Amino acid sequence: VALSMAHTDSVEYWKQIADDFARLIQKANAPIFGVNMDGQVSEWNEKTETILGYSKEEALGKDFIQTFIQPISQASVSEVLQKALVGVETANFELPLFSKTGNRYKVLLNITTRRNAEGKVTGVLGVGQDITELDKVLAESRRVADDLTRLIETANAPIFGIDKEGKVTEWNDKAATLLGFGKEEAIGHLFVKNFIMDEFRQSVTRVLSLALTGRDTANFECPLLTRDGRRKDFLLNATTRRGPNNEIIGVIGVGQDITQIREVMKEQERVADDLSRLIDHANAPIFGVDVDGLVNEWNRKSEDLLGYSKMDAMGKNFVENFIQPESRSSVQGVLSRALAGKETANFELLLLSKFGEEYTVLLNATSRRDARGEVTGVVGVGQDITTLNRVIADSKRVADDLTRLIETANAPIFGVDTQGRVTEWNQKIAELSGFSREETMGRTLVQNFISDEHKGEVSYVLLQAMRGSDTTDFKLPLMKDGKQNAMLLLNATTRRGPNGEAIGVIGVGQDITLINAVTAERERVADDLSRLIDTANAPIFGVDTAGMVTEWNKKSAHMLGYNKQETVGKNFVDTFIQADDQKSVADIMQKALTGVETENYELTLISKHGACYTVLLNATTRRDNTGMITGVVGVGQDITELNRALAESKRVADDLTRLIDTANAPIFGIDTKGNVTEWNAKASSLLGYSKHEAMGKNLVQTFITQDYKASVNEVLACALNGTETANFEFPMFTKLGERRDILLNATTRRGPHKEVTGVIGVGQDITQIREITSEQERVADDLSRLIESANAPIFGVDLNGMVTEWNRKAAEISGFTKRETMGKNLVQNFIMEENRASVLDVLQNACAGKETTNFEFILMSKYGKRFTVLLNATTRRDGKGNITGVVGVGQDITALNQVLAESKRVADDLT
Repeated sequence: VALSMAHTDSVEYWKQIADDFARLIQKANAPIFGVNMDGQVSEWNEKTETILGYSKEEALGKDFIQTFIQPISQASVSEVLQKALVGVETANFELPLFSKTGNRYKVLLNITTRRNAEGKVTGVLGVGQDITELDKVLAESRRVADDLTRLIETANAPIFGIDKEGKVTEWNDKAATLLGFGKEEAIGHLFVKNFIMDEFRQSVTRVLSLALTGRDTANFECPLLTRDGRRKDFLLNATTRRGPNNEIIGVIGVGQDITQIREVMKEQERVADDLSRLIDHANAPIFGVDVDGLVNEWNRKSEDLLGYSKMDAMGKNFVENFIQPESRSSVQGVLSRALAGKETANFELLLLSKFGEEYTVLLNATSRRDARGEVTGVVGVGQDITTLNRVIADSKRVADDLTRLIETANAPIFGVDTQGRVTEWNQKIAELSGFSREETMGRTLVQNFISDEHKGEVSYVLLQAMRGSDTTDFKLPLMKDGKQNAMLLLNATTRRGPNGEAIGVIGVGQDITLINAVTAERERVADDLSRLIDTANAPIFGVDTAGMVTEWNKKSAHMLGYNKQETVGKNFVDTFIQADDQKSVADIMQKALTGVETENYELTLISKHGACYTVLLNATTRRDNTGMITGVVGVGQDITELNRALAESKRVADDLTRLIDTANAPIFGIDTKGNVTEWNAKASSLLGYSKHEAMGKNLVQTFITQDYKASVNEVLACALNGTETANFEFPMFTKLGERRDILLNATTRRGPHKEVTGVIGVGQDITQIREITSEQERVADDLSRLIESANAPIFGVDLNGMVTEWNRKAAEISGFTKRETMGKNLVQNFIMEENRASVLDVLQNACAGKETTNFEFILMSKYGKRFTVLLNATTRRDGKGNITGVVGVGQDITALNQVLAESKRVADDLT
């Protein structure tokens, strides 16, 4: 009978546990689902219903993966479930779920094998958490997890610890790096004996001994030996390390390598001295102002440039005294921003000298700070760019015009570098040859695009041009697939760099394929040139060897108002060029008459009606059929409006280039073929591939793992079709094989005509975030278990004094279960009346950030037993540092007090 009753009680007990477990699943504030061995839903709690919108009745019996998982994730989810069904559980699996109404949820899931009483697997139970809420919890756990272990291991200062026997217990990465001993080599070894120089062992032992008695030492100079026997001087704080009961368990030392600091300080003094001399003797104007805008630096170059001596300038308001009125507002803005810590580079500043001369200075305005980092003024380092501006403007104009002329010319133009590789291939030559620009750029011209029978003579022409000997009227056949597409009459001209060195060859051709072969080449060229000049949509003129006008096309007549009859036979320079420009234009004409042609010369022309035009001119030598120079032809282009547009375009392009290259996020770009066109410094440092190694490589094939190639290809393909993607997560592997998790925004890149030219991707390295998240969860879980299982009573209250924590030991001592206490007022319900005021005062102090240690109070148990508790009341904060309540860690000292009282009684009796 007794056995039967015991069996009945056992059945009832386990039935009660099963019922509690079922209620726990159903009422849990986390989504919980279960599937059976066939993958069909067998559990579906209320929280899952709330999140996804499917009732339990709608979900039970349905195939979980086919019904509730998106196709793109079905394979990975199926793999996790199959593992669990064979006993391999998965923790922290990110599961994307879609609700009945189409809302997307990401759940962090633990997949647990479900077994029957015999241990046989019957299905899978998934307990999840909405990551949005988890982030808030993780923020709190991040604060809790900011513990000594992480501080020690990641600190940028050498940290070591010893136990009471003097053996090493802590040895962080910085200590290992500085001293050359790995953590494994140091842990467990006697610190003083193995790592301290003989002559310092006594003093170091004394400091450590003091710390082991509770007396900390700050700023103690401690020399240590490196692996290779070198001495390293550290400035050390030796701090007592205590256990959970405040007992001393060792010493922790946080150090600083002051050898390097001393060297740095000496170097700083030298640099400061050098800087002072540099400022005063620099060949650039340098000035400084204090926070009130008064001059406190004025070097010799500033004196020479502006005529004001240092004595004249010091203490004067810089803006009011040295800046012209129309520029004062902008200059004051630059200085104000620099005083706020926002520096300005390459600010163009107009200065007026003591003698009324104007100077344009390119200025860098830099914040000046004291040793504490506080802004004390601004120092400006300038460059007189008055002359440089003219040179740069002319160089830019020449380069822009040449590029535009090549690309848009109605004549086939190509260029090669000194290795014979194609560097220019304009639209016309692409049209004639059948090869696009993309097919030719960077490939060897002769080897890839010239027929075998012409390779020798073409190579010779290019070689001669490389040596500075131009070739004109060279016949060049263009071949594709063994068929001649076109015949060009070509001029091969040396292309030179900024220092006059040959950097390649530019070939300007003319398609002569359709010209009657019998017609004299000289007549055809003359006829074509005459028509080209007269009908061109660009102003073209010609002069003979005496400088008299011989050509004046319709565009020139329309622009300047002089018809052809009014100009032919007139001296071009004397009649149509302003007096200020006549000498330079005459020089260009004379050069062209000696065979030295000029490209992209900026020329100002005045029309018959006084209008001013800026023309970008190519002055080309004109020759007869014997090669004798007969004059000059000038082909121009009105660039007045174009200059403005190009300046703005260049500014935008420069800004974008700087943004991409200096951004603190990995940025890459691809063209429409998926080849890398952008690879910024952050991408290089993150993945280990330099820009040179990445450019031109296929992004997906080269840098994406096989598992993610399809999904990344899909995202890039969508962006190339104009559909952009935000927050796409995928892994990339570094050059050394390390995995980096990237969160990416893929944005369509478009050309000037809105055509898609590629994709730009701005990423975020979330590898560390993923690692930290896992560690934070572990720490938070450890903390939760520590509180619950601790052998000391622990309770927590919120800002209103309501119980939020009540661990097993508190329940054991007080007799009140956790369920009976949670949400109740601690002071009113569980503290004896004579202690309520003092306990309330302690809790209110802690809620205001003032913590209390070793507070003694009387706790009355549920059954009337009195307990004396020694309490530490600690402020509790959320992830943002806001106070959310108080946690109290106590110690039952009832028995201890009794022992002490008895000891005192015996001592009193003895006395």
